[in-house]
Amino acid sequence: MAISSLPCIQPVRVPFKACSFFPAGVCGGFNNKKRINAVVFSSLRKISNDINFESKVDTLLDSIKWDDKGLAVAIAQNVDTGAILMQGFVNRDALATTITSRKATFFSRSRATLWTKGETSNNFINIYDIFVDCDRDSIIYLGKPDGPTCHTGSETCYFTSIGDLLKEQEVEETNLALTTLYSLESTISKRELELAGKRGKPSWTKRLLLDETLLCSKIREEADELCRTLEEKEDSSCTASEMADVIYHAMVLLRRKDVKIENVLEVLRRRFSQSGIEEKQSRASTES
Repeated sequence: MAISSLPCIQPVRVPFKACSFFPAGVCGGFNNKKRINAVVFSSLRKISNDINFESKVDTLLDSIKWDDKGLAVAIAQNVDTGAILMQGFVNRDALATTITSRKATFFSRSRATLWTKGETSNNFINIYDIFVDCDRDSIIYLGKPDGPTCHTGSETCYFTSIGDLLKEQEVEETNLALTTLYSLESTISKRELELAGKRGKPSWTKRLLLDETLLCSKIREEADELCRTLEEKEDSSCTASEMADVIYHAMVLLRRKDVKIENVLEVLRRRFSQSGIEEKQSRASTES
C-alpha cells in the first residue's frame, strides 16, 4: 500500500450532502394543513438549493484546466492507507457524476463514454473527498474501495517495480508499492509465515510472534520509555526513536491478532467527526 506525497494538492470542499435540505421527520407534529404547507415549503427549498448546488458545481467545473480533448487526469487514492489505487481520465460529466453519486467515475477514451469503477465487478470506490492540484489540471478521488481495484484482482494497479523490470524479474501482483508503515506490516507478515518448519535461532520479530508475554511486556516497556522522553525533557530525536519502537512492537501485536493497520486508521477516521462522549457510546454499543 503506497502513501502518496503529492505536492500542492488543494481540497475541493464539495457539499456531498447537498440534497439533505430539510430534517427528516420535521412534519411529524403538524396537523394536515400544516403538514401540506411544510411539504410544499420543503420542496421549494430543495429546488432552490438544488439549483444553487448545481451552480456551484458548474463554477467548479469551469475552473478545471481541461486539456484540448476536455479531459484531466484523475487518481484514486485510499482514504485510510494512502495507497494509490488507479489512474484514469475524467471530463466534466465524469467529475460531476462523481460529486453527486460519491462513486469514482471516469471517462473511457477508447469507448468515449463514462464508466463508474465497480459497475461490473461491484468493487466500487466510495468517495469521501475530492482534491485538485494547485494548477487545477489533475484530480484526486480520495475514497474507500469495496474490493480489489485492479482488473487483475490486485489491491491496486501499481504492483510493477521498475527495479524488477530492469533486473528482468517476473512481476508479481502481490508486490505492491509499499511505503514505510505498510512495508513494515508486510515484513512482519512474512516473518510469521516463515515460522512454520523453520529451525535455528529465530529473529526478534519471530520471538515476539511466538511469545505473547514477551510481546506485551515490550509494548508496556516501550510506551513507558516514550512517556519518559516528555517527562525527562529529552530531545525530539529520542521521542521519534521511542515512538518507532512503540509502533513496531504494536504492529507485531496487530499481526498476532490478525488486525491490519488499515483497520486502525479507519477507526481513527471515523472518530474525526465524533466527540469523545459519542465515540465511547458508539464503542460501548458495539461491544454489547
